[in-house]
Amino acid sequence: MSIDQYKKEVGMMNLERLIEEREGISNISFPISDKEILSRFEQLYTGAVNDVLREFCLLDQALPGRILPLREYHTVAGFAFTVKSSPNVKIQGEMEFRTQMLDDMKEDDFVVWDTSRDSKATLWGGVMTATAKGKKLKAACIDGGIRDTHQILSADFPVFYEYRISNGSLGRCLITHYQIPIKIGDVTIKPGDVVLGDIDGVLVVPRNIAYEVLIRAEEIKENEKKIFSWVKEGQSVQEITQKGGYF
Repeated sequence: MSIDQYKKEVGMMNLERLIEEREGISNISFPISDKEILSRFEQLYTGAVNDVLREFCLLDQALPGRILPLREYHTVAGFAFTVKSSPNVKIQGEMEFRTQMLDDMKEDDFVVWDTSRDSKATLWGGVMTATAKGKKLKAACIDGGIRDTHQILSADFPVFYEYRISNGSLGRCLITHYQIPIKIGDVTIKPGDVVLGDIDGVLVVPRNIAYEVLIRAEEIKENEKKIFSWVKEGQSVQEITQKGGYF
């Protein structure tokens, strides 16, 4: 084999690894039901789960702070249903593609929408909310705009967003893909990942480690109960630290 052939084959292998890393989607099954894993994550909060992700050497799993909860939600958890759109003047075919996308959404999905930093359109409103709630989705996170805010609030459906504006999406943006890996800020989100949202924002837990993260986060929750009790008793910082507590 010549050097050029060797370099070509090595390059192709490295490319395959890169493609798998960037585009591979986990379909791992959990040792408990999907319903149970989401229910147990909803007993936690994003801060505790984020600390566990740090133990797994994952420091960039929280979506950017510009994405805010519409209300002061307690934790909601679902499986990522990813959407990609971008500013675009094209209209033809948009409604048909959107209809197909909505049909493919299913119970317990958590919509995560990469708008390509659109700053003019709204990608989520009252009708989308009613549809999502009717299909028993868990929540929606839009890295961009929403509207029909009173309707969303009345529906009592968790929504995370960047801004509100009355502009609609048709003629301003185009949905180009869904259920593909996307990236918002420093976070890669893949279909089926566990997504948590609460008053502190949105956090993504890769599916292939979600169960291990859950077990460890539940341990942290129990440890914090002890620490809070020690603080309430008036124990000193040094005493608590010596017993394994932290602040």
